[in-house]
Amino acid sequence: MPAPFRAALADQSFQGILLFRSHGHECLEGFDFAYMNEIGARLDHFDLFSQEQDDLATAVFGDSIQLSFDGDGRITLPAELMDYAGIADRAAFVGLGRKFQIWEPVAFDARRAAAREAVRTKGMTLPKGSVS
Repeated sequence: MPAPFRAALADQSFQGILLFRSHGHECLEGFDFAYMNEIGARLDHFDLFSQEQDDLATAVFGDSIQLSFDGDGRITLPAELMDYAGIADRAAFVGLGRKFQIWEPVAFDARRAAAREAVRTKGMTLPKGSVS
């Protein structure tokens, strides 16, 4: 894991990440433990036994794997996650704000190109607002 990412987690009790299969791409998605707790709190806005709450909780938490950093700041990706993302010997770590993705590098190149084209053709911009 990149050193700046690990440094941002220095004050957290769990030194590692939670990782799961992306729901929109053939890559892995992850968060730090604190953000996963926030996602859990967001699920409380659904009715406890609703199908929506159950589906979202199962899709995120039922598929997530908690991975600790080793002494050198590395994680070991489980084979089933590597297979899902098509990762063999190299991986691209992509920070996306409060989440990150891990891609097979050639697949990420294609995803980045598609995202840039979508932004260009749709004329997307960031919303105005204050940053807290």
